[in-house]
Amino acid sequence: MATGRRWGKHSTRDERSFLRGPAWRIEEFRRLLRIGLEFVRGFRTLHFVGPCVTVFGSARFTDGHPWYELAQEMGRRLATAGFTVITGGGPGIMEAANRGAREAGGRSVGCNIQLPLEQKPNDYLDLFLEFRYFFVRKVMLVKYSYGFVVLPGGFGTLDEIFETATLVQTQKIPDFPLVLMGREYWQPLFDLLRGTMVRAGTIELADVDRIVLTDSPGEALAVLDRYARERAGIRLEPRPIPILGERSVPGPAEAARRSEP
Repeated sequence: MATGRRWGKHSTRDERSFLRGPAWRIEEFRRLLRIGLEFVRGFRTLHFVGPCVTVFGSARFTDGHPWYELAQEMGRRLATAGFTVITGGGPGIMEAANRGAREAGGRSVGCNIQLPLEQKPNDYLDLFLEFRYFFVRKVMLVKYSYGFVVLPGGFGTLDEIFETATLVQTQKIPDFPLVLMGREYWQPLFDLLRGTMVRAGTIELADVDRIVLTDSPGEALAVLDRYARERAGIRLEPRPIPILGERSVPGPAEAARRSEP
């Protein structure tokens, strides 16, 4: 597994004071610099990971659970199709998707967020980054992904679903694929959207119909692949410039080839 900055969940004084209202100007300026540097670090690192799909889901499902196995198969198929798999880098669904990508010889990336409770990275990452701010992490995941695959999860997973759905609804990222896997788990949410919310007029039926609900990795991959190739147009990977300290991120298969005599 790739190494880098410390991994874990942390609560800092800066985070606790962030939402307390106006602070001294110098303190606000320092915070602005930290936010800017976090963006720069994310841009520099993820610039070379290739076309990505982000997989979200709970950290609480273990190996052998049907949803773990579904995420593992999805990660495998994404890697085989040429996508880099990005997750939060932790256990459960995240581990499963990274594991599937690694087993298929593809690239596997983790983007963690610092929180008070400690969490270790899973063992199937070629690269990980750790972010202080949720909004910076979200920008990275949307900027470098051609779509989201969402398996069963909790508040964090719901946050990502509705963040993405809002961006699509407001045409910030038109037609961006959002695929939910696990029909049994997500069906009540769709009932709420199509029933209560559409009926009340707070959303349009078209907003719901853009979200794909499936248990089929093949159907999910077809949606993502079609968007990436036909609508977005997968771009060639930019080449790193060594003099700027840039480097590509090889997957396990590529790393093995490079190590051959």
